Amino acid sequence: MRMKRRSFLAAGLAAAVRPARATEAASGVDVAVALAIDSSSSVSMDEFYLQMEGYAAAFRHPAVAEAIGSGRVGAIAVAMFEFADAKTHTMNLEWRRIGAAADLEAYAKECEIAPRLVVGGATAIGDAIDFAHEALDACPFPAARRVIDVSGDGASNQGRSVLAARADALAAGIAINGLPILNEEPALDAYYRLFVVGGPGAFVIPARDYADFREAIRDKLVREIRYVA
Repeated sequence: MRMKRRSFLAAGLAAAVRPARATEAASGVDVAVALAIDSSSSVSMDEFYLQMEGYAAAFRHPAVAEAIGSGRVGAIAVAMFEFADAKTHTMNLEWRRIGAAADLEAYAKECEIAPRLVVGGATAIGDAIDFAHEALDACPFPAARRVIDVSGDGASNQGRSVLAARADALAAGIAINGLPILNEEPALDAYYRLFVVGGPGAFVIPARDYADFREAIRDKLVREIRYVA
């Protein structure tokens, strides 16, 4: 039943973006990354905005621009959504194609002013992976690689099995990387390695706390973008 639901939703999303896909057939990217951001009850408002500031700083960093420019196409696609409960997912920033320096600055500014759209709830990582899978299926920019990036400060405690969601994503050729924030659960990086990440080049980059997130997300993006099989 879960697979049927996801297939139906993905088909609807794909239909919605088909005109864009047709008109932008030449606008491919080296990698499409769906950024899943924990917005559950364990994440305070200050912590959420530290994450967003970290993303803004990362997209402004020369190392990220250099990584993008090193690709065959020289562009990436990024979408960002918040997750909490099994049924609570909200796309905060829709798909953007990022290549030129102006694109990076524009996206950084969007991250700085984006409001928090999900406040509180459980942590349903399996359902977040499903939602990211659907979003990647609907991405309007043809991508050589597809990646889900999960960041958060807790293990999954609600919703679909993380292992089952991961298996579906990997079967579709999607890699999953993780950025666990260890302030609430010091062994969360081990949990991410066992249950969350997978696929070609999959990795975990932990952050000690939210203050450490900025450097961790920058390193994650560079490694993700530069990955070569």
